[in-house]
Amino acid sequence: MELSEPDPPQVRPLGSPDDAVVLTYKVPGELAGQRLDRFIQHRIPRLSRTRAQAIIRNCAVRVDGVRRRPSDIVRTGETVYLVRERFVEPATPLHFGVIYEDESVLVVDKPAGLPMHPSATYHKHTLSYLLRESYAGQFTPRLAHRLDRETSGLVVCARTLEAERRLKRAFAAHGVQKTYLAIVRGEMPDDAGEMTQSMAPAREGLHVLMEIREDGLQAHTSFRVVERRVGHTLVELFPRSGRQHQLRVHLSALGYSIVGDKLYGPEREAPFLECIETGMTDDLLERLGLPRHALHAHRLSFTHPATGMAFEALSPLPRDLQEFWDALPACQRSSL
Repeated sequence: MELSEPDPPQVRPLGSPDDAVVLTYKVPGELAGQRLDRFIQHRIPRLSRTRAQAIIRNCAVRVDGVRRRPSDIVRTGETVYLVRERFVEPATPLHFGVIYEDESVLVVDKPAGLPMHPSATYHKHTLSYLLRESYAGQFTPRLAHRLDRETSGLVVCARTLEAERRLKRAFAAHGVQKTYLAIVRGEMPDDAGEMTQSMAPAREGLHVLMEIREDGLQAHTSFRVVERRVGHTLVELFPRSGRQHQLRVHLSALGYSIVGDKLYGPEREAPFLECIETGMTDDLLERLGLPRHALHAHRLSFTHPATGMAFEALSPLPRDLQEFWDALPACQRSSL
């Protein structure tokens, strides 16, 4: 069940400013009985408990305008309201491409930098909001899976409730074949291979970090080299499991981190923290190579939820990654 997208607000809590942003979250039965801070952590991805508590103290109110506490217990069917003053969201691309569309399925091409869902930082600058605006008066296409904000490429959306159910079930059961393209640092010596290290949340550092750990969950990624350039490799990636940051962690552990990766590159999470503090400086960009990580959701193959026929969507390498790749000098051992 997708838990990160807020429900469209129907009622504004008493005393809410007219220009305030109101996010509403309906409490499903499986999350009833939790503390409010734990519930907010479920609904807003990658939120620390400390940050969730701060948001609740500043923004959480009941419909009558009474402030809420992090320790409040949520009940089945109730609506949790977060009210925050209008704020200037970080700039993001405010467009998406349409690869394919019919009465049941929409496949979009998400640009790098566009978040999938609202969060503590983004509200209207998200793919889910853009879909709601583009399909106003119609059934809003539902996102069947997710990509990281910096990852570009294919996203499958459902245009009916039945298609949503079937697509999410297919993703959960690994019934969707996914292919990614990545530009990594270093010239990978093997033309193909498997990465099977288990992964778990990092014991130290940022709460979003994952690490290779024997006691973690099993993860499996296949790869195939597409082409080599001096100091870099263009590689196809085939995730056989769906762990958070799986491709980035596996490649980093292999010694070939993705160009532009602020969390799993040679400096680990230091560029991520620096970017939060200073923004993207010239020095940081030079060290990273690209302002975003060079990972692109290239191909998706699945059974069409309405027709039952095999379906495939394709998105070529986007311009920013293609231009970066084309600018690299060729090497003797170039391509397969």
